[in-house]
Amino acid sequence: MNSGKQIRLNRLFASDGKTVIAALDHGVAGLAPLAGLESPNNLIPALTAAGIDAVIAPPGMASAFSGLFRKVGLILRVDCGPTAITGDWSRNRPALDVEDAIRLGADAVIAMGIVGAEGEAASLHALAGLAADCERWGMALVAEMLPGGFSASEVSAEQIAVAARLGAELGADVIKIRYSGSGETFRAVTSSCYRPVVVLGGSKQSPEQLTATTRDALAAGARGVAVGRNIWQSPDPGKVAALLVEAVHG
Repeated sequence: MNSGKQIRLNRLFASDGKTVIAALDHGVAGLAPLAGLESPNNLIPALTAAGIDAVIAPPGMASAFSGLFRKVGLILRVDCGPTAITGDWSRNRPALDVEDAIRLGADAVIAMGIVGAEGEAASLHALAGLAADCERWGMALVAEMLPGGFSASEVSAEQIAVAARLGAELGADVIKIRYSGSGETFRAVTSSCYRPVVVLGGSKQSPEQLTATTRDALAAGARGVAVGRNIWQSPDPGKVAALLVEAVHG
């Protein structure tokens, strides 16, 4: 692997090869309510104290609160376009380039890849181009793969496996994807993808459900989690983050 990529990935994954990522990028999609995400200056230190490994942040947050990213890896959200106001998620595309991410101090960039829904070809073409730029600059790439598109309510384990493998084939270093619902079916996802797979947090769950799902996914070969609203919409984000850290690294 490109040595620059490896050094950056070392800042995202702990010594056990696993990671807990807090996804704080929902503001760039115009989602509401933002709950604890309204005050990154309070939220990021609480999550850092809980022991998370990395944060997904949009460029504005990374720039405005750069002093808070001392002890966590920074995964920069580089795609944007549509918002929750229009819901036209099929038009989401990378907007920042890798040089911008380097200037902001990112350890990785993240962008979405649509599979099996409107916008698929253009989305995957853009993701492949971003992967090539990341290789050129030694930047790590996290592909957030979306089987069935952004708003798909139900997809099969086979669709998830296909989407994960596509992300790896297009050049991503880490795949962020939804959980298939059971350890048995998710094992088929991780075993057919030769890059590390992290499970996204998804819809609202109790902390108990979230940690149980996390443990099931890890037992099936996942290398960690990337959780957003289930952390920052909680009354105690730091507590939820600490539970995830224990479930992944404990």
